[in-house]
Amino acid sequence: MTKRLVKSLGFAGKGLKKVWQTERNFRIHVVIALLVILLAFYLEIQSFDYLILLLVITLVLILEILNSSLERLVDMLSPATHHFVKEIKDLLAAAVLLSAILAIVAGVIIFWPYLF
Repeated sequence: MTKRLVKSLGFAGKGLKKVWQTERNFRIHVVIALLVILLAFYLEIQSFDYLILLLVITLVLILEILNSSLERLVDMLSPATHHFVKEIKDLLAAAVLLSAILAIVAGVIIFWPYLF
């Protein structure tokens, strides 16, 4: 591996560490994701179902990271409370919510036949 790649991976690792340390919702999503993955292993779901689960879990985590990043950026650029700041934060939260709803629906569809 090149030095640049190692450096880039280091930056990504620092970002994951920071979001883990500072964002409660991210930690909640990770714990839920681990429980879902454990359930999938226990139920021995099919490979394609694993793929779908991993995709929706990753989508939720990515959007949570983007939400946290953009909220910090908005706070930095506009320290005074402005109605646009609140709107931006609400829109970011809505994106995370929609991805979480998608993950729940996908989970129900995938796990239903294995549970009932």
